[in-house]
Amino acid sequence: MIAEEYFEKFISQAHRVGDAGLTICSSGNLSWRIGGEALVSGTGSWVPSLQRKNVSVCRIATGEVLNGVKPSMESGFHLGVMRERPDVNVVLHFQSVYATAVACMKEIPSDFNVTAEVPCHVGTEIPVIPYFRPGSKELAEHVVAAMKDHDSILLRKHGQVVCGKDFDEVFERAMFFEMACRIIVLTGGSCNTLSKEEISDLETYVLGKVTG
Repeated sequence: MIAEEYFEKFISQAHRVGDAGLTICSSGNLSWRIGGEALVSGTGSWVPSLQRKNVSVCRIATGEVLNGVKPSMESGFHLGVMRERPDVNVVLHFQSVYATAVACMKEIPSDFNVTAEVPCHVGTEIPVIPYFRPGSKELAEHVVAAMKDHDSILLRKHGQVVCGKDFDEVFERAMFFEMACRIIVLTGGSCNTLSKEEISDLETYVLGKVTG
């Protein structure tokens, strides 16, 4: 039995995502690992104004719904990522304005490293997933496969998915993802990106990674 305080925190974090403009109306979905179970925003629910009655409880290992509330149609990749990544506790699928604009471009940039925040918080590489029908098994499979080694991905003609250890990390990742895409759109794609050497320097002196 998941304590009520967890539901309250989950709902407040869903509203935080909505207040930041990462989701509108029924777009996007959110999940949170609690032991062997996960709270998942319900199918058709509005993340910005999520209510307790629209929060689904699912068993991560099997996808079984434990409280009678049908989870988001994208719960397949939420739970799949958690199964593959023990380090991941939160998964967010969002559709912010600029990042989704980039997802709809005919030619999507191969390099999103326009500022230091991107390699430090979003990821040096952002896989681009081909279009599959939302909620489909094919989409879930591709998302899970891509997120085995990445924390942020772009879904063509659809949106974005980010994951992380907690709500703050995921929120920060999504916001900097959106910021990078805003820069790309506002510059018409003609922006300089960080070099491999500059990224390596950030990883050493900002993230504290040991290289060599």
